[in-house]
This record gives sequence, C-alpha cells and structure tokens, in this order.
Amino acid sequence: MSAATHPDPARPDTDDDPELASERAHLTASRAALRAMRANVLGLEAMGGDPVSTEYLKADLHRRAEALRDDPRAPLFFGRLDRTSGETFHVGRRHVHDAAGDALVIDWRAPVSRAFYRATRADPMEMDRRRRFGCSGGDLTGYEDEDLTSGGPDPGRSRILIEEIERPRVGPMRDVVATIQPEQDDIVRAPADVSVCVQGAPGTGKTAVGLHRIAYLLYAHAERMRRGGVLVIGPNPAFLGYIRHVLPALGEAGVAQTTLAGLVARVPVRGTDTPEAARIKGDARLAEVLHRALWNTIREPDEALVLPRGARRWRVPAYELSGLITELRGRGVAFGSGRTLLAGRIAHVVLTRMEQAGEACDDRTHDAVARSRPVRALVDRIWPRADPKRLVFRLLADPAALAEAAAGLLEPTEQAAIAWPKPPRGPGSARWTAADAVLIDEAAGLIEREPSLAHIVVDEAQDLSPMQCRAIGRRCVSGSVTVLGDIAQATTPSAGRDWPTTLRHLGKTDALHEELRQGYRVPRQILDFAARLLPHIAPELLPPASVREMAGALHVRRVDDVPAAAVREAVAALAEPGSV
Repeated sequence: MSAATHPDPARPDTDDDPELASERAHLTASRAALRAMRANVLGLEAMGGDPVSTEYLKADLHRRAEALRDDPRAPLFFGRLDRTSGETFHVGRRHVHDAAGDALVIDWRAPVSRAFYRATRADPMEMDRRRRFGCSGGDLTGYEDEDLTSGGPDPGRSRILIEEIERPRVGPMRDVVATIQPEQDDIVRAPADVSVCVQGAPGTGKTAVGLHRIAYLLYAHAERMRRGGVLVIGPNPAFLGYIRHVLPALGEAGVAQTTLAGLVARVPVRGTDTPEAARIKGDARLAEVLHRALWNTIREPDEALVLPRGARRWRVPAYELSGLITELRGRGVAFGSGRTLLAGRIAHVVLTRMEQAGEACDDRTHDAVARSRPVRALVDRIWPRADPKRLVFRLLADPAALAEAAAGLLEPTEQAAIAWPKPPRGPGSARWTAADAVLIDEAAGLIEREPSLAHIVVDEAQDLSPMQCRAIGRRCVSGSVTVLGDIAQATTPSAGRDWPTTLRHLGKTDALHEELRQGYRVPRQILDFAARLLPHIAPELLPPASVREMAGALHVRRVDDVPAAAVREAVAALAEPGSV
C-alpha cells in the first residue's frame, strides 16, 4: 500500500499536494453538478392527465429532489477506482453527472462499484488501483492508495479504514458505506427474492447491513421494491430515532419504519401480562386456537335455501349447502373471503338449475341472486361476519370458549394463565396487552389476507415470539425478509431458541443464514470478556473477534459492596465518548 498523503487526515498541511488539490476540485465540481441536478428536478412542472395524476407526479418529483439533497457534513465520494483500461471512477453515496451526462460520482450500489469492496491483488476485478479518502466534515483531508497489480498477499487493513471505523459514535447512527467489508457486501447485495438471516455479536454491523441492503434493493430493483413496498421494523421508538438518518443519507427517503407494536396496533395497549401469560400468548399454538375459535363459528345448514324469482321458487338442499362450505374450507380461503365466495357459489348452483329449466342467465342474474335477501340471510346465519377484537375478547373472557378452542393444545393451567380473572364488559373497556394485540392481528389475518410487501428488514429479531414472527411473515408472504439479531442476546420469555425456529414461524425456512463474527465497534477486550457466557447461553455460536484493540477499554473491579468512590469513578467515565 503506497503512503498516504499524510499520516493524519485531520492535519490541514496538505494544500500543496497537487493530487489532493485535484481531488478537492473534483469534489467541488461534483457538488455543483448535484445542485444543478436538484434544481433541474425542482424546475420541472408536474402535468398529469388529471388532478390525481398531477398530484402523484408532484409527490414523485418531491421525492426525487429530496434524494438529490447534498449533505455538507460528508463528501460526495469516499473512494476511487482506477481501471486497467484507464477509466477512473469516484465511488460515493449517490450518482452524480455533469451537464453533458458524464458521471462524476458512481453510486456505491452500481455493479462497477463492487470492486471497491471486493477487489484484491489475487482478483483485482480489472482494476489497477483503489483509493480511499480521509475526510473531516465534508472536506477531503487525505488519501491512501492500494496497488492491485503487484500480486502477492494483500496488505494489512487500510489506516483510513481503521480510523473511520474507530471514529467515536455520537448521536444518531450514520451510514457505513465507506467501510463495508466483503462479508457484509455479500449480504447487502444478496438477490431480491432471497431472504437472509444475519447472526452477529454486538458491533458486527448487523443493523447497518440491513439498512444498506434496503438501499441496495431500492437501487437495483427500484420498480419492484417501490411497487410492493419496503419496511424496517425496529424494537422500539428510540431505535428508530437512532437509525432515521441512514437511508436519507444514502439517497433513499420515505422508507417506512415502525416497531412491532406499531405494526399490530389495532387496539390501545394499556395492560401488562405476567411473564408466563406473555410466553403462552406468544406461543405458536395460539394460532391454531384462534383458527379453531374462528372457524367454529360456522354453523351447519339445518334447512334448505328457497329462493323465489318471478313465478318460480328455486331450492338448494341443506346437504348441498354443506358441500359448498366443505369445498371452500378445503381451499384454505380467508374467513372473510369465504363469506363472499359462498354467496357466489350458491348463486352458481341456482343459475345452473335456471339454465337447465330453459331460462336465459348472465352475470347480472348471478349478481342479483348472490345479493338477494334470502341468500344474504342464509350466509349471515351459517357463515357469520367476524371481528378480530371480539374473537380474542371472547376467548380471554369466556373460559368455556377458550377450553373448547384450546382442547388438546393448551393445558388447563396454561388456559388459566391467559384467561382474564375479571372479564371486562366489552372489547372497548378491555386492558389489552402487547401480546393481546398480536393475537388480534393474527385473528385479523385469518379473516382477511394482509397485502404482501416486497421486503422487510427486522432488527433485534432474537426477541420475537413465534406469534410476532407470524405477524411479520403475513406481511411478506410473496416478498423477502432480512432478519438481524444475536440469538445469544434473547431476553423475552417467549423468544425463539434458535434461528431455524424463528425462520419457520416467519414462513422463510429457505432463508440464507449468515454469521458476522468480525466486530468493528466494540473493542476486543470487551468482546472477549462477554464471550465467556457463550458456552452457557449459546454454545452453538463461535466467539466473535474485533478489529479494535484498545488499552484500558475494559476495567473490572470486584467489590463486596458498592462504595461511593467506585460510583464516582463510574460516573466520571461517562464523560468519555464511547465509554458505555
């Protein structure tokens, strides 16, 4: 690796370096070109064929303009690739071109940019040189070149790369696009239709990988992702606040973010479960309990349907109605869809008999029969409407209803643990818990199918209960998911014991499983100390390693009591960035 322009990228003594001056001039030109690109978008007039189309065009232009907003706190590019053909590419957070359409900055997600993360001397990927830039704020302060043509072993880690990794983390999370490592790049660029489960110890970059994967998918599969929608699910609002700037910094504004509680927020959560009740309510067996309770509301027809039309009366016997119900249940339709389909099936039977009798029928006749009062009354009687809140309310408030639906699934003691000792007057006065909200969401999914998103990223997934996994899985049935977490850090009573179990409840048993073991944030001394627990809590995991080794990063003091002096020392340590 050739020498950098200077050993400390923060030193301002490099103005006499012509190479650095050239790179700074390129940065200035790139910023001017980005401003021109944004001004061009803002200058476009939205003219749709109708008012609705015009509003959609305005919203789209606004999104494009926001994606082109420059961030003065960071340079537009962080690296450069010199190709064997003589071409030069500056790699940055977004694509920038000049007035002639020539690229000044190549998006880090573009295929050619992959060489910045993956090229080695053994496989230079048609590149002669890789350059990394040091920066302070939005200015370039230095550079470091790596010759990819000399053969032999690759040099050690880049000094600029290490300095960027070790820069103190203060405030919201920032993107790590300049420091993505090869094993992380594989996950980020995995195919859109592939679900990925990422196991990683603290500081291995799991969250960053998930967010950069969304940015990559929105670039490489823009139409598919925007049509289907993408979603980030975090463990709490504080986490979402921490990551909120990452995607906009990568040029992807407007990606939906929510917590699991926000995802299933169908009722106000005002109550708290005992750990045992939360564990049972989070168990996948509750899905079958709800399924039974819902479908048990269907009543067997006890009399024939008689439908008067004009001078004639058409009759469908009870046994034939039972056959229609059996056929629909066998198809696995959603409960609510089954109601609609049953009316259509009955109308089809009636029309068949009308045609056999010589009457002319068409679609209008079919619709009239399906919407007729006798048919609607019959459907309401044998296939009643369902409300998810009332379904769950009845199970938790009525021990007999719960016992019937949970027979052979839940032990009597388990039923007693989740039943309300003093049932409220109705669903509106119930003190619903977070686990109840997930049950209601499950019931809603049984009644009507959830539309599938194109991709979901879920972080801290090791704490998800099976029922929570099902809530997420229902929203990406035809899409893919990126699951992030550390099975060794599971804390909730209903959490899954391993990733295969979690993936099964998500409906993604074929997900690619990746493990990140290289830490970039937590010093080695701390990881090694924490890894002593692995043989006891997650013996199947290999201990993590770290690129950072800081003297004095960890102090362990054994005391019989907690003296005031020790407390004062601990409080004083909080003043040091990154100390906790």
